Amino acid sequence: MTAPVLLVHPGPHGVAVFGRDLAEALTDLGADPRVIDPAEISSLTPGTPVHAQITDRLWGTSPEDATEHVLALAARHPLTVTLHDVPQASDGERNRPRRRAFYAAVARAARAIAVNSEHERALLDEEGVWSGPVAVVPLPVTAHTLSTRPRLDDAVGVLGYFYPGKGHDEALAATVAAGLPRLRVLGRASDGHADELDAFVRRARDLGVRTEVTGWLDEAEMAVQARTVAVPVIAHRHVSASGSLASWIGWGRRPVAVRNRYIDEMSALRPGTLRSVEPEALPGAIREAVDDPSSTWHGVDPIPFDRAEAARAYLRWWAEVLS
Repeated sequence: MTAPVLLVHPGPHGVAVFGRDLAEALTDLGADPRVIDPAEISSLTPGTPVHAQITDRLWGTSPEDATEHVLALAARHPLTVTLHDVPQASDGERNRPRRRAFYAAVARAARAIAVNSEHERALLDEEGVWSGPVAVVPLPVTAHTLSTRPRLDDAVGVLGYFYPGKGHDEALAATVAAGLPRLRVLGRASDGHADELDAFVRRARDLGVRTEVTGWLDEAEMAVQARTVAVPVIAHRHVSASGSLASWIGWGRRPVAVRNRYIDEMSALRPGTLRSVEPEALPGAIREAVDDPSSTWHGVDPIPFDRAEAARAYLRWWAEVLS
């Protein structure tokens, strides 16, 4: 089975990056997929199978706008999709039902659906979005080996776009409780959340914590920053699948992660690559990590489920659902 046409988006959004990485992984396997961006959709012959990465934020200015675009695509092509950013409570009272409606419409229109975790598969059912078949292909981790480990600084690090619920507030509270002086936001504010990030930095300063915001960094620059923070932290209140966790692990770090259903799933998939703690234990775990820097490196080699395994899983799935 060769891959369907892969529709990928430009830009730095994590879902767009994932789509391009999957295309590269399939090419490395010799699948030689055709890859197009949204501007090229009209060039496809109707009936050509297409695979798309789906989050409403990539497909329109609103969930309703995104619904129109994806349904128009599904009307012309057998469409398989990977759903990301699955609706949940953190979307809020206004956006949650709108996002549910978008994902439900996409699920009904698609030939087949994949997600990146069992947790997300359960969320689709719990949120009333979709209760039919769903394939699970975990986010892959690509290992980037180091000849020597760099010297660590004294900062707690939170990776990825800043937005409410990402875990920055929990990381700040734990940093204060652990008596550490610095917090590093590895990334920039998500669109529409710049003022909230500014307020967060001021609040941290009032609590005696100096907060550094790196802004957007390319992969090499981000790897340098991620490898030198004292303690990597994952403290999402709500999560669907975490590219941040996959990145920490790929760079060799063993983050301290607040337990939830997704973290438990990833801990079982890649034993030894993260330290899972209850929310109330986060400050103590951060302090212990500072006192034992070697505990923040996992040393697992090879790391289970890399991007070649993910690409092969997609090829097997497409063979089943598009035959």
